[in-house]
Amino acid sequence: MDALSRIKMWIGGLTEIGLMLLALAIVAALLVGGSLPFFGGVVGNMINLVKELGSNGLVGLIALGLILWLFSKRALA
Repeated sequence: MDALSRIKMWIGGLTEIGLMLLALAIVAALLVGGSLPFFGGVVGNMINLVKELGSNGLVGLIALGLILWLFSKRALA
């Protein structure tokens, strides 16, 4: 069981780092404008994701709820 908790801690840490990089990419793209060499078109991708979820009605709303649930702060068991 100790190995399973270590794996969960690693996955949680990597997810947290990924979210921080996503936030950094959004802020940097908004400040600089255009697409940045390392971060790419993050803002454009986010806009396309929101458009896709919005055009799918209830299915998009359910998918958005699942995404928010996955990335919400919850204790790792």
